Amino acid sequence: MSARLKELYDNNIKKELYEELACKNVNEVPKLEKIVLNMGVGESASDKKKIEGAVKDLTQISGQKVLVTKAKKSVATFKLREGMSIGCKVTLRKEKMYEFLDRLVNISLPRVRDFRGLSPKSFDGRGNFALGIKEQIVFPEINYDDVDVVRGLDVIICTSAKNNDHGLALLKKFDLPFRK
Repeated sequence: MSARLKELYDNNIKKELYEELACKNVNEVPKLEKIVLNMGVGESASDKKKIEGAVKDLTQISGQKVLVTKAKKSVATFKLREGMSIGCKVTLRKEKMYEFLDRLVNISLPRVRDFRGLSPKSFDGRGNFALGIKEQIVFPEINYDDVDVVRGLDVIICTSAKNNDHGLALLKKFDLPFRK
């Protein structure tokens, strides 16, 4: 499967956005830079095996090697020591980024229970969009029988947009289902 969305962006979306946003230069047109997937595993402080399940799930979802994140500080109230594994993350770029976005929009988001669309308020002010998924089992790569714990993950879509409006215009062209 080639990156269908990459071709769509290069052939159609770029030209449409150039005119729509009244850009003076072709390089001003917003584009996707990276997608970061993050899975926090708070329970791993008490059980080391929890992090292994999260790493396995995130590797299957992204198709890429996962980085285990460690605690920077010790926090006594969370029974957390410096250097403990507390989650995992992966950064997708280029072909894998477009393939993941394609699967997210067309397969995973429609499988979310009671899904009413993404909030257009989840932008950070610089055109980057963040969304949370409550269950990793909405992804087709995850086999429900192999899941030890149902856990959520964060998906951060980083764009080169200057502001939220440009970022929203870009992501709407990629058919992300925003609420009205």
